[in-house]
Amino acid sequence: MESIETVKAEDLKFMKEAMKQAKKAYEAGEVPIGCVIVETATGKIVGRGYNRRNTDKTTLAHAEITAIKKASKAMGDWRLEGCTIYITLEPCPMCAGAIVQARVDRCVYAAPSDKAGCAGSVVNLLNEPSFNHQVEITHGILEEESQAMIKKFFKELRERS
Repeated sequence: MESIETVKAEDLKFMKEAMKQAKKAYEAGEVPIGCVIVETATGKIVGRGYNRRNTDKTTLAHAEITAIKKASKAMGDWRLEGCTIYITLEPCPMCAGAIVQARVDRCVYAAPSDKAGCAGSVVNLLNEPSFNHQVEITHGILEEESQAMIKKFFKELRERS
């Protein structure tokens, strides 16, 4: 796993785009998690998504799943080889599985998830050696900003309750 010490300018640029998606979730009253998928060779964003579980009334409306669907449509293939996924929070088991299944080359995430993180915090499904595909992982880019947004969201939620 690569950490923040080796931040690339492009990683910061695209994580900022993922943060814009997280802000959309926040404004919609959703847990602020955002995601973008980038075709690495061109630097083009091919998929965007943000958390919409409550809005869409489905467990499947995670930022990563939405972005993977859009990227697959844009790329004309379910395989997202040659792509990097940028996520504001470490992926959960469902999303980590989808990332592996989509054959994404690299996963960059901002903040760890001690409760459900499947890129190393709880388990590491992205690098499971028995799977047919492993994903390169970079973490910690805009970690503080992502954590601050999530903490603010839950603080406001508790105050409303």
